[in-house]
Formats: sequence, structure tokens, C-alpha cells
Amino acid sequence: MISARELELPGIAHGFFTREGGHSQGLYASLNAGLGSGDDLDAVRKNRAKVACKLGVETDHLVSGYQVHGIDVAVVTGPLAERPKVDGLVSNTPGVALGILTADCGPVLFADAEAGVIGACHAGWKGALTGVYRTTVEEMEKLGAERSRIVAVLGPTISQKSYEVGPEFPDAFLKVDQGHKAYFIPSVKERHHMFDLPQFLTDEMKRMGLAQAVNLGLCTYADEARFYSFRRATHRQEKDFGRLISGIALRAD
Repeated sequence: MISARELELPGIAHGFFTREGGHSQGLYASLNAGLGSGDDLDAVRKNRAKVACKLGVETDHLVSGYQVHGIDVAVVTGPLAERPKVDGLVSNTPGVALGILTADCGPVLFADAEAGVIGACHAGWKGALTGVYRTTVEEMEKLGAERSRIVAVLGPTISQKSYEVGPEFPDAFLKVDQGHKAYFIPSVKERHHMFDLPQFLTDEMKRMGLAQAVNLGLCTYADEARFYSFRRATHRQEKDFGRLISGIALRAD
């Protein structure tokens, strides 16, 4: 588990979990938290129980969504019978942990410790462009958070040097703001580019006026020992891949 000093706050538990120290085997070795993966479900449940314990909550109080690369956000007050189709989660309930699953996309954890409000979101390029981090903060504000107190930390994400995109990819970003050219550099492959998703996300959150917006600078693609990567698995033509989990909780004690 990797922690961020910015989130070491009173009443808050958090962790960006690596792939190490779990029960899964083969392609999923070993702390795969993806319920939607092809992994043995018993192993996944054991892995998630281990994560919940580390965050100080009951196993069924570790809540994650069915992520769809959108901007919808769910308010979590306790265990859920079904995973909601959302990419953001918020809570002000002690003893609840919010979990985000990733394997190259950006996991962002948020906290306003003074208000006792936490949030988490899953931001791939679609969520980054459409603003899932923004809708997550807005839902936190409805629970009493203030953005001038909110700390946001971006965990392990694919880095620019590993994120090649095709000729048409930058158009969606440039239609929003021509200044977004700064997040693309030419690839060695003709008419392709390398996209800096972590920097884009961090800059966008800073523009919102948060207390802090920090990127841990960890690349999922480059660090195979610690992280799963969808793109790395695709390049190797592997049939599936594990999912990392990043979680944040309000302590119940």
C-alpha cells in the first residue's frame, strides 16, 4: 500500500494499493480487486477483505462502483446491494470506505478532514475531459465540504511516456481548449502523440481552487512489479488483467 502524506489527516484512512500481497494467481497475481475481472471470485473477495481491513472498515463497507467512464457520482452511507454505475463516490459516514479500481486510468482520492467528507473518482481520458473530478467535488460540497479545504491526490496512472494515442485523439481536447496542446507531444510513430493524462488531471483540479492537488508520479505501465496495466496486457495480447484498488475512509473510532 502506498500512502500520500497530503492525505495523512485526522480521522482519515487511505491507501493506493499495489498488486502485491494478495491471493490471486497467474495474470492476476496477486492483489486483484476487480469483481468484474475473470479472476477467481473467492480470491478477489479475500483481496478486498484484506484492503477493507487495512482501511479499518468491515469488508462489506468497502464500496466500489461499476465504472463506466462517465461523470455520475453516488453518495455512500453504507453497504450496497449492487454496484452503482458511477465513476465517483462520496461519503460523510464514518466506517465507510470508497474504492476506485484502475489499471492505467487515474484514481483520485479527496478529503476535507475538517468537514468529515471524503470522495474518490476514476478518471481515464473520457472522465478527465468531461470532468468526473469536478462532479465528485460538487457532491462533496453538498455534504458540507469546502473546496478551499479539499485535498486531492492522484495515484498510480499511466504516464505520458507510455500513453501513445492516435491522430484523431487530441481533437476532443483541442475543441474544448486550444491550450490543451500542451499535454501532447509527438510520438515516434507518424501522426501519433503521447498524452500526459496525469498532468492534465492535476492541472484541471488545481484550477478548481482546491487546497491541494497532487500527483504521486507513479506509472502503471512502467512498473510491472507493483501495478497492473490494461495497455501493457493489451500489448502482450494477454486475455485479461488485474485491477488495482485505491481507497479512502472516515475512521469510525
